[in-house]
Amino acid sequence: MIRPFEPDDEDALWDCKRAFELELGSGTGSEEKAAAYRAKLDAEYRASYFEWVDRCVGANERTVQVAEREGDVVGYAFVLPESMAHVWDAAVLNELYVDPDARGTGVADDLLAAALSVARDQSLPLDRLVLDVDPDNERATAFYDRWGFEPWGEMVARPL
Repeated sequence: MIRPFEPDDEDALWDCKRAFELELGSGTGSEEKAAAYRAKLDAEYRASYFEWVDRCVGANERTVQVAEREGDVVGYAFVLPESMAHVWDAAVLNELYVDPDARGTGVADDLLAAALSVARDQSLPLDRLVLDVDPDNERATAFYDRWGFEPWGEMVARPL
């Protein structure tokens, strides 16, 4: 079942968010990157993350959707609110995560369908949903390819 995030889901969402961040850190770079991702996941980061979640959900209760199976949250999709569409001139799928035990069960498809529904309801400069996916993440790339996503620019980064 896919449904909007509720305050009672905070601990479960945090477990998913932590897992998402740790996978990003360990699966897409060096040990240095993994250590940086692990280090940021402290109580202060959690508090600021949920302040942001609250602001986004306040703008649109469907911004954060959770996947629930047998009473447990097993994933989530986070579409930035319409007020942030100008970041990419489009709807932005900020995060989509599914617990490894729930992968391959259709949960990711259900979450992406919910994210697309949220995005379609936004008034956008460009009629599209964008996301950032590591090209080395073959599973995620294949998933988004199957859904019809195509390359659209490329993100680069440098230390501040």
